[in-house]
Amino acid sequence: MNSIDNIVDRVFLIEKLQRFLDQGGVMLVVIMFATLFLWMLILERYHYFYFVHRGVTAHVINEWLGRRDRKSWYALKIRSQLISRVRAKTECCLFLIRLMVTIAPLLGLLGTVTGMISVFDVMASTGSSNARGMAAGVSQATIPTMAGMVVSLSGMLFSVVLQRKAKTAIESLSDRMVMEDMK
Repeated sequence: MNSIDNIVDRVFLIEKLQRFLDQGGVMLVVIMFATLFLWMLILERYHYFYFVHRGVTAHVINEWLGRRDRKSWYALKIRSQLISRVRAKTECCLFLIRLMVTIAPLLGLLGTVTGMISVFDVMASTGSSNARGMAAGVSQATIPTMAGMVVSLSGMLFSVVLQRKAKTAIESLSDRMVMEDMK
């Protein structure tokens, strides 16, 4: 009985999602795909910081410690290049995350405009007395705006956290390499 209830709950959830997407119009579907892309990028960055970054940092530090010359001008340039290599890996996709955070409310605004156009279409063809016809356009105008803002606000929070994490990771690596030179 439990598995049947789970299946019914899932079907009900899918139907609710379909109704919500229908109410929001085409732009809500676009916002949904943009949201999925944004969260894929965010999850990839968290995976990098929690599972990959430590190995990358250890490899770079071992490469630096493997050098005999760590004091010359040439060696300092190599250290700078090693840090830049880690910075590139650390900051990968952060620009795309910020871009998606910026685009989400604009997609919501575009959904508002398309929803209002459908309201004006209904008003032009049937007059302003057809409330049901205008209601679909009004929901198409408001739901994408709300969705775009929710996506942007939640993405902005994680974007700032990831930016800070990247900056701290690079500073920590740089400090560790300088400290190794002082030993």
